[in-house]
Amino acid sequence: MYDLIVVGGGAAGMMASGIAANRGKKVLLLEKNEQLGKKILITGKGRCNLTNDCEIEEIIKNFPDNGKFLYSALYTFSNWQLKDFFNKLGVKTKVERGDRIFPISDSARDVVEALKRFITDAGVEIKLKTSVDKVIAEGKEVKGVKDSDEKEYYSCNVLIAVGGKSYPTTGSSGDGYTMAEELGHNISMIKPSLVPLKTKEEWVKELQGLNLRNVSATLIIDGKRKKEEFGEMLFTHFGVSGPIILTLSRDVVDYLGKAQIKLSINLKPALSYEQLDNRLQRDFEEYSRKQFKNSLGDLLPSKLIPVIISLSSIPEDKEVNQITKEERQELLELLSNLEVTVIGTMGFNLSIVTKGGIATEQINPSTMESKLIQGLYFAGEVIDVDAYTGGFNLQGAFSMGYLVGSSI
Repeated sequence: MYDLIVVGGGAAGMMASGIAANRGKKVLLLEKNEQLGKKILITGKGRCNLTNDCEIEEIIKNFPDNGKFLYSALYTFSNWQLKDFFNKLGVKTKVERGDRIFPISDSARDVVEALKRFITDAGVEIKLKTSVDKVIAEGKEVKGVKDSDEKEYYSCNVLIAVGGKSYPTTGSSGDGYTMAEELGHNISMIKPSLVPLKTKEEWVKELQGLNLRNVSATLIIDGKRKKEEFGEMLFTHFGVSGPIILTLSRDVVDYLGKAQIKLSINLKPALSYEQLDNRLQRDFEEYSRKQFKNSLGDLLPSKLIPVIISLSSIPEDKEVNQITKEERQELLELLSNLEVTVIGTMGFNLSIVTKGGIATEQINPSTMESKLIQGLYFAGEVIDVDAYTGGFNLQGAFSMGYLVGSSI
């Protein structure tokens, strides 16, 4: 008999386990993988964007749908407390662009190892390679869980922290939704979020691997501008990715199959149309006797130049001093409004988080306990709370886990 059984050894599960065990509770942590923290290891491209250095209200705003649900969790265990927590575990942190907080070592493995030491020192009993299939409940009370080998583990408190459906290779297969649904909980529609996007245009493939900084991308739905992001993006063999694209993807998934979706990329957003025109005229003046294809090196990355030339109506071998004002205007339009058509996403396999999940209305935000089943708790991505990129999702998971560990 345990005081708490935690299903899922990710950020929320490990935090809840250690906090509860440090309070003298007898805790069992069950993880289906052969190791703990498998998804943490791949976050931030293996560097682990732990949290964000902004105010708590700003964190809440970055959970666009159900951010208010996290008030109690974030004020109980804030981003500054999280930094202090890892600092005491020997993981020093640093702040980077966008107030993103990373370990100084740039190693997600250091984060996982610190969490493993934390729960081991606290006395948490850990069982790896153990997949839980069912929550045992009698009436409206939790009694324990049953694993895939039909073995039962007993406790009057069970935390489901198994993640969503994103990156299923890390163990997030969506089984948390099934367990919650079996006990009467509502699940909002599950979609991949913060996910690379597939595009229609063939020329995108020619730009594979090209990373652009200080550009802007605007999401256009059926001709209407919906949202704009400024920062960094990446062209891939299937379409587009990178921070600003991942942020826009959260809105894109709601329109797929229902509307025409385009992204307008401004390659020089820091310049007004007039300033860009003046800049282009200066370059054309400097390279007036050269061919068009040899005049854009100061303005664009070399990999992008053939594509821009191809999309323009200007012959590549035309002398710059022969380019007409109309042709220059068309080029300006390309530089400030390079459009791609979105036709899909790369799905759950490459999505950073899952949009949707267990309805927040059925969970007590002060404890993370189910309002339907006594002793049943949820934390992390399995709940219908997801944020933009920037360390917010991990912070949410740690805060929810801390709240559970403090509440049981």
